[in-house]
Amino acid sequence: MLYENIVAISTALSESAISIVRVSGQDAVSIVNHICNIDLTKKKGNTINFANIVDPMNNEIIDEVLISIFLNKKSFTGEDVVEINCHGGIVVTKKVLTLCLDHGARLANAGEFMQRAFLNGKIDLTQAEAMNDMIHAQDEQAAKLAIKAVKGSVANLLNPFIQELLDMVAHIEVNIDYPEYDDVEQLTTEVLLPKVNDWLIKMNDILKKAKSGKIVREGIKTTIIGKPNVGKSSLLNALLEEDKAIVTSIAGTTRDIVEGSVRLDYVTLHLIDTAGIRESNDLVEQIGIEKSKQALQDAELIILLFDGSSDLEEKDHELLELTKDKTRIIVYNKQDEAIHNNEGVWISAKHNKIEPLVHTINQLYEQHQIALSENTLGNERQISLMNKAKQSMMQAKSSMEAGMELDLVAIDLQAAYTYLKEILGQVSRDDLLDTLFSNFCLGK
Repeated sequence: MLYENIVAISTALSESAISIVRVSGQDAVSIVNHICNIDLTKKKGNTINFANIVDPMNNEIIDEVLISIFLNKKSFTGEDVVEINCHGGIVVTKKVLTLCLDHGARLANAGEFMQRAFLNGKIDLTQAEAMNDMIHAQDEQAAKLAIKAVKGSVANLLNPFIQELLDMVAHIEVNIDYPEYDDVEQLTTEVLLPKVNDWLIKMNDILKKAKSGKIVREGIKTTIIGKPNVGKSSLLNALLEEDKAIVTSIAGTTRDIVEGSVRLDYVTLHLIDTAGIRESNDLVEQIGIEKSKQALQDAELIILLFDGSSDLEEKDHELLELTKDKTRIIVYNKQDEAIHNNEGVWISAKHNKIEPLVHTINQLYEQHQIALSENTLGNERQISLMNKAKQSMMQAKSSMEAGMELDLVAIDLQAAYTYLKEILGQVSRDDLLDTLFSNFCLGK
């Protein structure tokens, strides 16, 4: 597969000023040379050349284009790459793509250009994932994290940990295989254990920052919970600044999940307005209430909304108990009709007076902005592997504390090393790579 020539439209197929058809492979220059009116084989790499794309069958000019040539190791994929910058018409772009297919290229799979860049050593797996994250970034903060990872921030973060593990394992192996070498320090549990403890302390800090990075990059699942008719839908509309949910004075209006996203100063909220939790004989409302309970379980932040114009009732106290172990903000609505002064955040969703709630949320997540200034992990795959590396190191620590021989401890150290290398894609399985890159964009 790696020796085949591939082609794809790398821009959105729509009416636009320009579109790009990208060809990669050992015959990329030859393929495009067959369909243009200049001799590309005499052009240097890293050049842009004006040409006409011509249908060889009837010598018809298809488009005036700019052809960029990138040769071998100086290209994105590590192969010869030719990019045809066409006028952005859908018909013209498809015609250029068809001509490339007719002259020896095959249509690229999703993410195949990036996969080749990885396989040819141009980027590591974390950089490939970061490029995909950059394409799908929903806000400026997520884009900043992605560009840092593209520049190799994850590798820079992990390499010292990998080197420490390599040094530990190598030292143990030398002591075992060459005990007669007097110039090599004899590694003992007393020497190794402090190093493992220090490694674990630094690893815990990395994982903590990774959580912050995930929040900045992906936002948080936020569920608005409360009894019927306390103003949940009004609050959702106020936060989104649009009439997303139906608002009436009739209890039980919201019978299904209503969703939307909003970017605040320090975090993106993926909001869910739920059906009011109460006892109901209405079958449709019962289904909505069950969805509300599931949304509550999945939520990373709960906005627990009470009616400030009345005293708390039994159902309110049940919701307080139900959410006590979750990250939550207690909010009282209908501030202008308040009859008490309970501790919490007071708003008037109906009149869009929700600044105290927005301020509280920003304060809660301001600390996570540290992820923008420091290197951090990029996604759940990386965090999961880092956790596995940590577990292996904890097992190594337990083994040493139990008095086990270091040659057995080395097995866990090697496992931790392998997990960290897998984050960078330097130890991986072909089926895993195929699955990862198939989620990327066509033409990327």
